[in-house]
Amino acid sequence: MTHETNKKNIALVGTPCHIIAAAKMEHYPHILGKVPVDFKLGLFCMENFSHSYLKEFLSQNNIKMEDVREFRVEKGQFWAYLKNGDIFKTPLSKAKACMRKNCQVCMDYTSELADISVGSVGSAPGWSTLIARTEKGLRTLQKAESEGYIETKDIKQSGVTLLEKLANKKKKENKEEIKKRESVARPVLYRRYMNDSQFLDEVLSCQFEDLKADVIDVGSCVLCGACYSVCPENIVAIEDRKPQLRGNCPPECNLCYVACPRTYVSQEVLTRDLDHKPLGDYLRIVSARASGVEGQDGGVVTAILNYILDEKVTEQVVVVDKMDDNPWKPEAVLTSSVDDVKKAAGTKYSACPVFKVLKDDAKNPKSDSKKEVS
Repeated sequence: MTHETNKKNIALVGTPCHIIAAAKMEHYPHILGKVPVDFKLGLFCMENFSHSYLKEFLSQNNIKMEDVREFRVEKGQFWAYLKNGDIFKTPLSKAKACMRKNCQVCMDYTSELADISVGSVGSAPGWSTLIARTEKGLRTLQKAESEGYIETKDIKQSGVTLLEKLANKKKKENKEEIKKRESVARPVLYRRYMNDSQFLDEVLSCQFEDLKADVIDVGSCVLCGACYSVCPENIVAIEDRKPQLRGNCPPECNLCYVACPRTYVSQEVLTRDLDHKPLGDYLRIVSARASGVEGQDGGVVTAILNYILDEKVTEQVVVVDKMDDNPWKPEAVLTSSVDDVKKAAGTKYSACPVFKVLKDDAKNPKSDSKKEVS
Protein backbone atom coordinates (compact mmCIF):
# COMPACT_ATOMS: atom_id res chain seq x y z
CA MET A 1 0.00 0.00 0.00
CA THR A 2 1.42 3.37 -1.02
CA HIS A 3 0.16 6.93 -0.94
CA GLU A 4 -0.60 9.43 -3.68
CA THR A 5 2.15 11.99 -4.21
CA ASN A 6 2.76 15.20 -6.04
CA LYS A 7 4.22 14.33 -9.45
CA LYS A 8 6.43 17.42 -9.59
CA ASN A 9 10.03 17.54 -8.40
CA ILE A 10 10.34 19.68 -5.29
CA ALA A 11 13.11 21.31 -3.25
CA LEU A 12 12.45 21.30 0.49
CA VAL A 13 13.85 23.79 2.99
CA GLY A 14 13.78 22.38 6.50
CA THR A 15 15.36 21.78 9.86
CA PRO A 16 17.37 18.59 10.60
CA CYS A 17 14.26 16.60 11.60
CA HIS A 18 12.50 17.56 8.36
CA ILE A 19 15.57 16.48 6.40
CA ILE A 20 15.68 13.10 8.20
CA ALA A 21 12.03 12.50 7.28
CA ALA A 22 12.75 13.40 3.65
CA ALA A 23 15.74 11.04 3.64
CA LYS A 24 13.58 8.19 4.98
CA MET A 25 10.93 8.86 2.33
CA GLU A 26 13.61 8.84 -0.36
CA HIS A 27 15.07 5.58 0.97
CA TYR A 28 11.83 3.57 1.08
CA PRO A 29 9.96 4.28 -2.20
CA HIS A 30 8.88 0.62 -2.35
CA ILE A 31 6.90 1.24 0.85
CA LEU A 32 6.02 4.92 0.75
CA GLY A 33 5.73 5.48 -2.98
CA LYS A 34 7.69 7.98 -5.02
CA VAL A 35 8.17 11.07 -2.88
CA PRO A 36 8.68 14.27 -4.86
CA VAL A 37 11.40 15.85 -2.69
CA ASP A 38 14.36 15.92 -5.06
CA PHE A 39 16.56 18.47 -3.28
CA LYS A 40 17.05 18.89 0.46
CA LEU A 41 18.23 22.29 1.72
CA GLY A 42 18.83 21.97 5.45
CA LEU A 43 19.12 24.68 8.09
CA PHE A 44 21.34 24.76 11.16
CA CYS A 45 19.10 24.27 14.20
CA MET A 46 19.89 24.02 17.90
CA GLU A 47 16.25 24.08 19.04
CA ASN A 48 12.75 25.06 17.97
CA PHE A 49 10.08 26.83 20.00
CA SER A 50 6.40 26.36 20.62
CA HIS A 51 4.59 29.29 19.00
CA SER A 52 2.07 29.54 21.84
CA TYR A 53 4.72 29.30 24.57
CA LEU A 54 6.89 31.87 22.80
CA LYS A 55 3.93 34.21 22.50
CA GLU A 56 3.26 33.88 26.23
CA PHE A 57 6.95 34.34 27.10
CA LEU A 58 7.11 37.59 25.16
CA SER A 59 3.82 38.75 26.68
CA GLN A 60 5.35 38.34 30.13
CA ASN A 61 8.02 40.78 28.96
CA ASN A 62 5.41 43.22 27.61
CA ILE A 63 6.10 42.37 23.96
CA LYS A 64 3.47 41.49 21.38
CA MET A 65 4.30 39.09 18.55
CA GLU A 66 3.00 41.57 15.99
CA ASP A 67 5.60 44.10 17.16
CA VAL A 68 8.55 41.80 16.38
CA ARG A 69 10.45 42.38 13.14
CA GLU A 70 13.01 39.58 13.50
CA PHE A 71 14.03 36.83 15.91
CA ARG A 72 17.58 35.55 16.31
CA VAL A 73 19.35 33.01 18.50
CA GLU A 74 23.09 33.61 18.79
CA LYS A 75 25.90 34.09 21.28
CA GLY A 76 23.92 32.33 24.00
CA GLN A 77 21.15 34.91 23.77
CA PHE A 78 17.60 35.03 22.45
CA TRP A 79 16.99 38.27 20.54
CA ALA A 80 13.78 39.94 19.38
CA TYR A 81 14.25 42.98 17.15
CA LEU A 82 11.16 45.15 17.36
CA LYS A 83 9.62 47.23 14.59
CA ASN A 84 10.07 50.41 16.63
CA GLY A 85 13.84 49.88 16.75
CA ASP A 86 14.03 48.47 20.28
CA ILE A 87 15.88 45.21 20.96
CA PHE A 88 14.80 42.60 23.51
CA LYS A 89 17.61 40.31 24.63
CA THR A 90 17.51 37.55 27.22
CA PRO A 91 19.75 34.57 28.05
CA LEU A 92 18.82 31.59 25.93
CA SER A 93 18.50 29.55 29.13
CA LYS A 94 15.37 31.57 29.98
CA ALA A 95 13.85 31.18 26.51
CA LYS A 96 14.42 27.41 26.64
CA ALA A 97 11.18 27.14 28.63
CA CYS A 98 9.52 27.61 25.22
CA MET A 99 11.54 24.83 23.55
CA ARG A 100 9.67 21.84 22.12
CA LYS A 101 10.53 18.62 23.95
CA ASN A 102 11.50 16.77 20.77
CA CYS A 103 14.46 19.11 20.27
CA GLN A 104 16.10 17.69 23.40
CA VAL A 105 16.70 14.32 21.73
CA CYS A 106 17.93 15.59 18.34
CA MET A 107 21.68 15.15 17.78
CA ASP A 108 21.88 16.91 14.42
CA TYR A 109 22.80 20.60 14.43
CA THR A 110 23.76 21.15 10.78
CA SER A 111 21.21 19.04 8.83
CA GLU A 112 23.69 16.28 8.10
CA LEU A 113 21.47 14.45 5.56
CA ALA A 114 20.79 17.49 3.37
CA ASP A 115 22.22 18.18 -0.07
CA ILE A 116 23.20 21.65 1.12
CA SER A 117 23.17 22.98 4.69
CA VAL A 118 23.08 26.69 5.56
CA GLY A 119 23.40 28.67 8.80
CA SER A 120 24.98 31.79 10.21
CA VAL A 121 27.39 30.24 12.73
CA GLY A 122 31.04 30.23 11.66
CA SER A 123 30.89 33.11 9.20
CA ALA A 124 31.22 36.88 9.52
CA PRO A 125 28.13 39.10 9.95
CA GLY A 126 26.27 39.36 6.65
CA TRP A 127 27.59 35.97 5.49
CA SER A 128 26.28 32.41 5.86
CA THR A 129 28.14 29.16 6.30
CA LEU A 130 27.25 26.85 3.41
CA ILE A 131 28.01 23.13 3.49
CA ALA A 132 27.70 21.09 0.27
CA ARG A 133 27.23 17.44 1.29
CA THR A 134 26.30 15.57 -1.90
CA GLU A 135 27.37 15.75 -5.52
CA LYS A 136 23.99 17.29 -6.29
CA GLY A 137 24.53 19.89 -3.60
CA LEU A 138 28.06 20.66 -4.78
CA ARG A 139 26.91 21.14 -8.39
CA THR A 140 24.18 23.50 -7.20
CA LEU A 141 26.67 25.49 -5.14
CA GLN A 142 29.13 25.75 -8.03
CA LYS A 143 26.50 26.74 -10.60
CA ALA A 144 24.76 29.23 -8.29
CA GLU A 145 28.16 30.84 -7.75
CA SER A 146 29.16 30.86 -11.43
CA GLU A 147 25.76 32.33 -12.40
CA GLY A 148 26.15 35.14 -9.87
CA TYR A 149 23.41 34.13 -7.44
CA ILE A 150 25.91 33.91 -4.57
CA GLU A 151 29.52 34.73 -3.88
CA THR A 152 31.75 32.61 -1.68
CA LYS A 153 35.02 32.82 0.16
CA ASP A 154 37.06 30.42 2.26
CA ILE A 155 35.70 30.00 5.74
CA LYS A 156 38.17 30.71 8.53
CA GLN A 157 39.36 27.79 10.62
CA SER A 158 38.18 29.61 13.73
CA GLY A 159 34.68 29.60 12.22
CA VAL A 160 34.80 25.86 11.56
CA THR A 161 36.07 25.28 15.10
CA LEU A 162 33.18 27.28 16.57
CA LEU A 163 30.67 25.40 14.41
CA GLU A 164 32.12 22.05 15.47
CA LYS A 165 32.03 23.13 19.11
CA LEU A 166 28.31 23.91 18.96
CA ALA A 167 27.51 20.77 16.99
CA ASN A 168 29.41 18.62 19.49
CA LYS A 169 27.63 20.39 22.35
CA LYS A 170 24.24 19.46 20.90
CA LYS A 171 25.30 15.85 20.33
CA LYS A 172 26.72 15.49 23.85
CA GLU A 173 23.89 17.17 25.76
CA ASN A 174 21.09 15.52 23.83
CA LYS A 175 22.71 12.09 24.00
CA GLU A 176 22.66 12.53 27.77
CA GLU A 177 18.97 13.50 27.56
CA ILE A 178 18.27 10.35 25.50
CA LYS A 179 19.92 8.22 28.18
CA LYS A 180 17.98 10.05 30.88
CA ARG A 181 14.63 9.46 29.16
CA GLU A 182 15.37 5.83 28.53
CA SER A 183 16.35 5.30 32.16
CA VAL A 184 12.71 5.99 33.05
CA ALA A 185 11.37 3.80 30.24
CA ARG A 186 10.59 6.54 27.71
CA PRO A 187 11.90 5.06 24.45
CA VAL A 188 13.86 7.26 22.06
CA LEU A 189 13.80 5.15 18.94
CA TYR A 190 15.51 7.05 16.16
CA ARG A 191 19.07 6.60 17.44
CA ARG A 192 18.78 2.80 17.76
CA TYR A 193 21.48 0.88 15.93
CA MET A 194 19.86 -1.31 13.26
CA ASN A 195 20.15 -2.12 9.58
CA ASP A 196 17.38 -2.02 6.99
CA SER A 197 16.39 -5.65 7.54
CA GLN A 198 16.02 -5.10 11.27
CA PHE A 199 14.15 -1.86 10.63
CA LEU A 200 11.61 -3.55 8.39
CA ASP A 201 11.09 -6.32 10.95
CA GLU A 202 10.52 -3.77 13.72
CA VAL A 203 8.00 -1.64 11.81
CA LEU A 204 6.12 -4.46 10.07
CA SER A 205 3.07 -4.29 12.33
CA CYS A 206 3.45 -0.74 13.68
CA GLN A 207 0.46 1.53 12.98
CA PHE A 208 -0.68 4.97 14.13
CA GLU A 209 -1.43 3.83 17.66
CA ASP A 210 2.18 2.67 17.92
CA LEU A 211 3.34 6.02 16.53
CA LYS A 212 1.22 7.75 19.17
CA ALA A 213 2.69 5.64 21.98
CA ASP A 214 6.32 5.67 20.80
CA VAL A 215 6.64 9.25 19.53
CA ILE A 216 3.69 11.58 20.13
CA ASP A 217 2.85 10.76 23.75
CA VAL A 218 6.47 10.82 24.91
CA GLY A 219 7.22 14.27 23.49
CA SER A 220 9.29 13.23 20.46
CA CYS A 221 6.95 14.43 17.69
CA VAL A 222 8.58 17.11 15.53
CA LEU A 223 5.27 18.17 13.92
CA CYS A 224 6.74 17.70 10.44
CA GLY A 225 3.54 16.34 8.88
CA ALA A 226 5.23 13.27 7.37
CA CYS A 227 2.59 10.95 8.87
CA TYR A 228 -0.20 13.07 7.37
CA SER A 229 1.55 13.22 4.02
CA VAL A 230 2.01 9.46 3.53
CA CYS A 231 -1.31 8.21 4.95
CA PRO A 232 -3.10 6.46 2.05
CA GLU A 233 -6.46 6.56 3.86
CA ASN A 234 -6.40 10.31 4.64
CA ILE A 235 -7.29 9.62 8.28
CA VAL A 236 -4.37 11.43 9.95
CA ALA A 237 -5.07 15.03 10.92
CA ILE A 238 -2.81 17.69 12.43
CA GLU A 239 -4.90 19.14 15.26
CA ASP A 240 -4.06 20.74 18.61
CA ARG A 241 -0.44 20.98 17.47
CA LYS A 242 -0.04 17.21 17.12
CA PRO A 243 -1.13 14.39 14.79
CA GLN A 244 -4.51 12.80 15.49
CA LEU A 245 -6.20 9.71 14.04
CA ARG A 246 -9.64 10.26 12.51
CA GLY A 247 -10.55 6.76 11.39
CA ASN A 248 -9.27 3.19 11.48
CA CYS A 249 -5.94 2.04 10.06
CA PRO A 250 -6.39 -0.73 7.50
CA PRO A 251 -4.64 -4.03 8.26
CA GLU A 252 -0.87 -4.10 7.65
CA CYS A 253 -0.59 -0.37 6.83
CA ASN A 254 2.51 1.05 8.54
CA LEU A 255 3.36 4.03 6.32
CA CYS A 256 3.09 6.72 9.01
CA TYR A 257 5.45 4.78 11.27
CA VAL A 258 7.96 4.22 8.45
CA ALA A 259 8.08 7.90 7.42
CA CYS A 260 8.33 9.48 10.88
CA PRO A 261 11.81 10.88 11.63
CA ARG A 262 11.50 9.94 15.30
CA THR A 263 10.77 6.25 14.92
CA TYR A 264 13.64 3.92 14.03
CA VAL A 265 16.12 5.22 11.46
CA SER A 266 18.29 2.52 9.93
CA GLN A 267 22.02 2.81 9.50
CA GLU A 268 21.52 2.83 5.72
CA VAL A 269 19.75 6.18 6.16
CA LEU A 270 21.62 7.66 9.12
CA THR A 271 25.07 6.13 9.45
CA ARG A 272 26.04 5.93 13.09
CA ASP A 273 29.56 7.19 12.49
CA LEU A 274 27.89 10.61 12.19
CA ASP A 275 27.57 10.54 15.99
CA HIS A 276 31.33 11.15 16.04
CA LYS A 277 31.50 13.70 13.20
CA PRO A 278 30.40 17.10 14.48
CA LEU A 279 29.43 18.42 11.03
CA GLY A 280 28.62 15.11 9.35
CA ASP A 281 29.99 14.21 5.92
CA TYR A 282 30.53 16.96 3.39
CA LEU A 283 32.39 17.84 0.19
CA ARG A 284 32.91 21.57 0.62
CA ILE A 285 32.33 24.21 3.30
CA VAL A 286 32.49 27.95 2.55
CA SER A 287 31.22 31.33 3.65
CA ALA A 288 28.65 32.73 1.23
CA ARG A 289 26.41 35.71 0.68
CA ALA A 290 24.02 36.95 -1.99
CA SER A 291 24.27 40.53 -3.14
CA GLY A 292 20.97 42.15 -3.97
CA VAL A 293 18.91 39.68 -1.93
CA GLU A 294 17.28 40.90 1.25
CA GLY A 295 17.36 37.98 3.65
CA GLN A 296 18.76 36.74 6.92
CA ASP A 297 22.50 36.07 7.17
CA GLY A 298 23.41 37.09 3.64
CA GLY A 299 20.25 35.89 1.89
CA VAL A 300 21.93 32.65 0.81
CA VAL A 301 18.92 30.34 1.25
CA THR A 302 16.74 32.70 -0.79
CA ALA A 303 19.40 32.98 -3.50
CA ILE A 304 19.90 29.21 -3.75
CA LEU A 305 16.14 28.69 -4.07
CA ASN A 306 15.93 31.42 -6.71
CA TYR A 307 18.64 29.61 -8.68
CA ILE A 308 16.81 26.28 -8.28
CA LEU A 309 13.58 27.74 -9.67
CA ASP A 310 15.16 29.89 -12.39
CA GLU A 311 17.26 27.01 -13.70
CA LYS A 312 14.46 24.45 -13.19
CA VAL A 313 16.55 22.23 -10.93
CA THR A 314 13.14 21.48 -9.42
CA GLU A 315 9.70 22.70 -10.46
CA GLN A 316 8.61 23.89 -7.01
CA VAL A 317 10.02 24.58 -3.55
CA VAL A 318 8.63 24.24 -0.04
CA VAL A 319 9.46 27.20 2.20
CA VAL A 320 8.11 28.38 5.54
CA ASP A 321 6.43 31.77 5.61
CA LYS A 322 4.47 33.33 8.48
CA MET A 323 0.73 33.96 8.59
CA ASP A 324 -0.55 37.47 7.96
CA ASP A 325 -3.33 37.26 10.55
CA ASN A 326 -1.42 35.37 13.27
CA PRO A 327 2.01 37.03 13.69
CA TRP A 328 4.98 34.64 13.51
CA LYS A 329 2.75 31.59 13.20
CA PRO A 330 4.59 29.56 10.53
CA GLU A 331 2.91 28.20 7.42
CA ALA A 332 4.41 25.96 4.77
CA VAL A 333 4.20 27.26 1.21
CA LEU A 334 4.65 25.08 -1.88
CA THR A 335 5.39 27.40 -4.77
CA SER A 336 7.09 27.99 -8.10
CA SER A 337 7.19 31.75 -7.50
CA VAL A 338 10.45 33.55 -6.72
CA ASP A 339 8.36 36.29 -5.09
CA ASP A 340 6.93 33.75 -2.61
CA VAL A 341 10.46 32.62 -1.81
CA LYS A 342 11.61 36.18 -1.15
CA LYS A 343 8.57 36.86 1.05
CA ALA A 344 9.32 33.77 3.16
CA ALA A 345 12.94 34.78 3.89
CA GLY A 346 14.06 34.65 7.52
CA THR A 347 13.94 32.05 10.31
CA LYS A 348 10.59 31.50 12.07
CA TYR A 349 11.86 29.44 15.08
CA SER A 350 8.56 27.54 15.47
CA ALA A 351 7.53 24.08 14.28
CA CYS A 352 5.63 23.73 11.00
CA PRO A 353 4.24 20.62 9.22
CA VAL A 354 6.13 21.14 5.97
CA PHE A 355 5.15 17.78 4.46
CA LYS A 356 1.44 18.44 4.87
CA VAL A 357 1.40 20.82 1.93
CA LEU A 358 2.72 18.07 -0.39
CA LYS A 359 -0.28 15.86 0.33
CA ASP A 360 -2.75 18.71 -0.07
CA ASP A 361 -1.21 19.72 -3.40
CA ALA A 362 -1.48 16.14 -4.67
CA LYS A 363 -5.20 16.26 -3.87
CA ASN A 364 -5.70 19.63 -5.61
CA PRO A 365 -2.76 20.38 -7.90
CA LYS A 366 -4.24 23.24 -9.94
CA SER A 367 -2.71 26.18 -8.06
CA ASP A 368 0.94 27.19 -8.43
CA SER A 369 1.08 28.10 -4.75
CA LYS A 370 -0.25 26.13 -1.76
CA LYS A 371 -0.20 27.01 1.92
CA GLU A 372 -0.48 24.83 4.98
CA VAL A 373 -0.41 25.61 8.68
CA SER A 374 -0.32 23.48 11.79
